[in-house]
Amino acid sequence: MSHAQHLDIRIGTLVSMDRAESVIPQIIGHGFESFQLTCWQKLPTEDVSELAKRILGLVEGRAVISALGLYGNPMTDELCLSEWPRIVKLCAAFGCDTVCGFTGALEDRPVDQNLDRFVEVWGELTRMAEAEGVKIGFENCDMGGSWESPRFNIAHSPRAWEMLFNAVNSDSLGLEWEPCHQMVSFVDPIANLREWVGKVVHIHGKDATVHHDLVRKYGTRSGMYVVHHRTPGFGDTNWSDIITLLRMNGFCGAIDIEGWHDPVYREDLEMTGQVHALNYLKTCRGGAYVENPK
Repeated sequence: MSHAQHLDIRIGTLVSMDRAESVIPQIIGHGFESFQLTCWQKLPTEDVSELAKRILGLVEGRAVISALGLYGNPMTDELCLSEWPRIVKLCAAFGCDTVCGFTGALEDRPVDQNLDRFVEVWGELTRMAEAEGVKIGFENCDMGGSWESPRFNIAHSPRAWEMLFNAVNSDSLGLEWEPCHQMVSFVDPIANLREWVGKVVHIHGKDATVHHDLVRKYGTRSGMYVVHHRTPGFGDTNWSDIITLLRMNGFCGAIDIEGWHDPVYREDLEMTGQVHALNYLKTCRGGAYVENPK
């Protein structure tokens, strides 16, 4: 596998699709190599194909669009569900082959009782993705739900992943993975990645800090934050270990920083934290590319 001057694994960030034209020119100069363009529940109302042309013009020669994202509840929200075929087909216009989002959830029943609806929705969408040469990645956030009462997303547990990928078995269906969501559930992220790396299609650059002292003293039901979401470089994870595992297993794609969560590097320090994360992740990738002698 060629590392192509380190760009086998690009380091980038998330940008809302409807703000991309104004945001990307302001931040691309910091050295972001990729952008995931995200939407909440629906696509912009304008002609997205024309928007794609303009955005590609902004990043040409400097970065790529690594993935698209549509986050909502397609298992109950008909508008969100109707947008999924559109966004799958729009990947080509943005020059990418990956679209990510939540599975959705029937929120009045446990995860394992969602499987019939999951197959109904995602069986058809997966066949469409296969025909378009697109990979779908399920984000792992629990959105404040649980196994018994899921919210927006049933793909928030490795046990659920086993059920979902058995129910719809396709190489086009995978995970949008990050260590943070594992750590919030007290899952070892490195062991988890080692097991599931073959299903990872996109990485969110988000870490966590686990306050083990508070867990030992108060447990997990005290109403206190015992795990904080962190921007990479400020959390508990050694991202060199993550990139090593990804490369050893042939992953080619992007780690796109998911900001706007850190308890310290937020508001007027948001981009300070993100650029620190960008440079930290590039260091974990191996630093500046150095060509071998001939």
